[in-house]
Amino acid sequence: MKRIWPAVVVLLLGSCGVRPSGPADAGRAPTGVAPGVTLYFVDGHERLRPQLRRTGRLGTIPEALSLLLFGPGESGLHTEIASSSAVAVVVSAGPGLIRLMVPLTVRDVTPLGIDQIVCTALGVHVQGGGSRSTKVQVRFTLPTPESDRRRTCPLIR
Repeated sequence: MKRIWPAVVVLLLGSCGVRPSGPADAGRAPTGVAPGVTLYFVDGHERLRPQLRRTGRLGTIPEALSLLLFGPGESGLHTEIASSSAVAVVVSAGPGLIRLMVPLTVRDVTPLGIDQIVCTALGVHVQGGGSRSTKVQVRFTLPTPESDRRRTCPLIR
């Protein structure tokens, strides 16, 4: 009889109504190891073109934007962003929105240059597992109505 009690207790506890569940959905899987970061520059037909910079890792949004502000190098592409000795970009992110504070005035960048900034930031965000529907707000050193606009990248849908 002493041997039966532990078995009875196990059976009673095992039937308390708690059942195993199936696998839980944890969202999209990580995208894996990145060979570098994708920057967006402009081709001879005034269209945005992605350019992979082989850095050995994806990096962060501020790092990618610093590389973008350095320019396209010897790629045959150009930039619509004025050269600047300051390349530090401040990034803050919240649900559905990435805010960028760039070391430029709105006069230092064309509308296509703003797209370069937005696409580069959003590209890093998406490649790192973030949502494609996230918006990007670019703020300049001198506030303008352009600074309040929430943008998307025309190449990332």
